[in-house]
This record gives sequence, structure tokens and C-alpha cells, in this order.
Amino acid sequence: MAVPKRKKSKMRVRMRKGQIKADVAQVSACPNCGAPKRAHRACPECGYYNGRQVLTVKTEE
Repeated sequence: MAVPKRKKSKMRVRMRKGQIKADVAQVSACPNCGAPKRAHRACPECGYYNGRQVLTVKTEE
């Protein structure tokens, strides 16, 4: 098996791990109601996905 010749310093390890960061979720407007929704998910406001009703959403009165 391959074995590293020298130990990686803490600085090199931290520099590499510093590049790993969370991506911001992509948000677009719902074509049905215009509310912001995440891509490839049903709209939390109206329950529509891909032009059809897939969720029943309770409305507050």
C-alpha cells in the first residue's frame, strides 16, 4: 500500500478543508403563485409541482 512520505502539516490540512463549504440553495419563483421555492421541489405555498397539484396546503383563516 502507498504510505505518505511525510506528515501533512496542520496548515496544509486546514487550507484544504477551508475550500469545502456549503452551497446556497437555488431559489426560483413558483410559476403558479409566484412565491419563492427551491428547485425540483413542490411549492410550500400552493402545493404545485410541474403544473399540477401534488400537495394539499392548509390555509390560515
